[in-house]
Amino acid sequence: MGKIIMQSWSPFWYVLLLSFALVVGPGAQGWSKEGHIMTCRIAQELLGSEAAEAVRNLLPHYVNGDLSALCIWPDQVRHWYKYRWTSPLHFIDTPDNDCTFNYERDCHDPHGKEDMCVAGAIQNFTSQLKHYREGSADRRYNMTEALLFLSHFMGDIHQPMHVGFTSDEGGNTINLRWFRRKSNLHHVWDRDIITTTMSDYYEKDMEVLLENIETNFTDGIWTSDVTSWEHCDDILSCVTKWALESINIACKWGYKGVEPGATLSDDYFDSRMPIVMKRIAQGGVRLAMILNRVFGDSNEGFATAT
Repeated sequence: MGKIIMQSWSPFWYVLLLSFALVVGPGAQGWSKEGHIMTCRIAQELLGSEAAEAVRNLLPHYVNGDLSALCIWPDQVRHWYKYRWTSPLHFIDTPDNDCTFNYERDCHDPHGKEDMCVAGAIQNFTSQLKHYREGSADRRYNMTEALLFLSHFMGDIHQPMHVGFTSDEGGNTINLRWFRRKSNLHHVWDRDIITTTMSDYYEKDMEVLLENIETNFTDGIWTSDVTSWEHCDDILSCVTKWALESINIACKWGYKGVEPGATLSDDYFDSRMPIVMKRIAQGGVRLAMILNRVFGDSNEGFATAT
């Protein structure tokens, strides 16, 4: 695939821009702020020592080594002129009602430019990060940005409605009510299910919800699945698999039974909530897998585009 190469800039301006991004309101998002934070927290807690050190070195000092503090940065800058090109990288539009993903057919921007989708972005930024060991002399890539984009897009590809139908923009144009509040189908999966879960079961405490998700894959109902989640021989086959998972969930659980103007409430929430939590867990586990392979000392790796 073609490379998306970003110019580097002075550290002073880089830190200034990142600092400003932290206080700018986000535009359209993937997972909610909470979803992205939990994905990155899960991943960082699963890093080996070499990968953990690399991540700390790439993050600006003011976040004190916390990757999750900047996991929503790509949402915050996607409408800035400098980063407008990244907007198509947050999602994949697939043919209506087809419930399949084909990389060559579907991974492009609205103008048909190839590889400009979330699956292509994950490949690209993984490939860029493989150059980290070559040292700072390699000025082709901004490694900090590559880390932040990869971490964010690993959340996006696991949000099922980010691999949705073309005509409704992944559910964005399907207006409905979430209980008593106006929403749309995309936003239900981005944020409403997560915040309702926090409110109903965790006293609005994300930390407690995160502990519950982590328990489910370390010593709970998903423990035996983690090995299969992490399996990845080459990054193209992996992003294809993850996108297929999302469109299948979108068809079976996202769109099913939903009409414009509908009111979604307990039945929809109760049946979809476990799926959302599992996708957050999978995104975090798989992000850790990529970072451990890219930054770790192990000879284990996978094929990436060059």
